[in-house]
Amino acid sequence: MDVLSFRDYCLSLPMTEESTPFDETTLVYKVGGRMYACADMVDFATVAVKCDPDEAIALRERYAEVGPAYHFNKRHWNGIRTDGDLPDAFLREQIRRSYMLVLRRSVAPRSLRDEILAEVERVGLPE
Repeated sequence: MDVLSFRDYCLSLPMTEESTPFDETTLVYKVGGRMYACADMVDFATVAVKCDPDEAIALRERYAEVGPAYHFNKRHWNGIRTDGDLPDAFLREQIRRSYMLVLRRSVAPRSLRDEILAEVERVGLPE
């Protein structure tokens, strides 16, 4: 996956917002004002995604390309190297899971969460 494919995929998820709050090169993707993915657009070596802590450990043990995300809570965020052998479908799946995890657990108020979930149900999530 290249940075343009990453960007296009994140923006295809319903009600996603794109910003660069850290610096001019770090793309951050949010749903309901909460971050679910980020990556550097110049040095696109790693994508950071939020993950259930137990699943995060399992993925790190199974795949050499997955480790704790740099500068993030190591319990909840994985960094996935983009230069390894993992297929793009795997990265898209991790982005989708991160999006839904953040949407279900972090987006508040409930009315906003319900509005976004209704939109997800209406349009679905891209593969």
